[in-house]
Amino acid sequence: MTVSNGTAAARPWRNWGGTAQCTPTAVESPGSADDIADLVGRAVQANSTVKAVGAGHSFSPIALAPATQLDMSQLQGLIGVDEAARRVTLRAGTRLYEIPDLLGAHGLAMANLGDVDRQTISGATSTGTHGTGLDFGGLSTQIVGATLVSGTGEIVTVAEDDPRLAAVALGLGALGILVDLTIQCVPVFSIRADEYPLDADDAIDGFTERVATQDHHEFYWFPHTRCALGKTNTRLEGLATPSGAGRVRRYVDDEILANRVYRVLCALGSRVPAAVPTISQVSGRVLSARTYTERSDRVFISSRTVRFREMEYAVPLEATPSALRELRQMIERKRYRISFPVEVRAAAGDDLMLSTASGGPRGYIAVHRYHHDDPTDAAAYFADAEAIMTDHGGRPHWGKIHTRDAAYLRSVYPRFDEFRAVRDQFDPNRVFANPYLEQVLGS
Repeated sequence: MTVSNGTAAARPWRNWGGTAQCTPTAVESPGSADDIADLVGRAVQANSTVKAVGAGHSFSPIALAPATQLDMSQLQGLIGVDEAARRVTLRAGTRLYEIPDLLGAHGLAMANLGDVDRQTISGATSTGTHGTGLDFGGLSTQIVGATLVSGTGEIVTVAEDDPRLAAVALGLGALGILVDLTIQCVPVFSIRADEYPLDADDAIDGFTERVATQDHHEFYWFPHTRCALGKTNTRLEGLATPSGAGRVRRYVDDEILANRVYRVLCALGSRVPAAVPTISQVSGRVLSARTYTERSDRVFISSRTVRFREMEYAVPLEATPSALRELRQMIERKRYRISFPVEVRAAAGDDLMLSTASGGPRGYIAVHRYHHDDPTDAAAYFADAEAIMTDHGGRPHWGKIHTRDAAYLRSVYPRFDEFRAVRDQFDPNRVFANPYLEQVLGS
């Protein structure tokens, strides 16, 4: 086990979005479950706390470690493969971007992904990362087994038939330190991606029909405009020959226009808010239709180099259009200047206790602000957007900005107290607590 020296231990930790930071009292890098159990045991004896940190890609303070922070970078890679059952076991610190090649060597793939792959597999699943598609749940629904170290220092294996897996698969880091995860995979597959401009009214009004009839559908609406960009992904069996938009065209669209030029435009809008509507018109109209076919992960994942801050809520699927219309009206009424598009997706329902899609399919509405925007104005925008989402019984993404507490969350999660009971079993002394977990789960 490697322990960082005092200077490194005192170094402030900051998440990717710049929305949360802390200075742990110690930073340790365990290399095994036994190492983790030893660290937890020491924390119990000292009446202290331990938190694992992954890539720091959550916008909420869920990963803050005010005492001992665990750097999971020594716990990476593939442990085992059951090709007949199409299952793999991955160490908890494995990054999502490493997984496609690890699985591809065995003819396998993850059934669905989000659009960012910088996270660790344990961080992504613990915060409820999801993709899109009414036949496909979030990443946590692909978990069929897990090993974790509980708050008593016990190494616990939770199997597919264990009812506690419905808590552990999406545990917020509140139940223990994940050591490894067993994932149900699918045969490797490709996707035909179709991207096309839409009128904003058409994008909103036709959303529920499109998500019901397509494998994966989402759209981006550019505030202050009638412009939206629709994205439809169709799954193809096996590895198809890459085709369609050439690599040069995709590089220009994704890296130059969507990142480099966009960064300049966002910086301009942050300095001159009056220019934002014009910037949004330019942003909404510059990307034209394109179609291409690639391996699934290369379509699901998008390059995101422009830093931003994000709030995302899951609302009942049928309420998604109404919530979007209210959001449009609010932005114009309050005269906000929003340079980032609003992202709209849907995902399948599941039976995980704290999944944002627990109990039925959900629509997801994500709002963003450029990270250099005026913080007071950005906070007001997020608060007004949150009020709309909570009026529709929305559930906040655990890894993104929100202000909800345990009382509200109990009202929108029927299995909330079931989860708390599992927490009492796994972490009776709250070794894994931090201020965020106290806010969302109570003491």
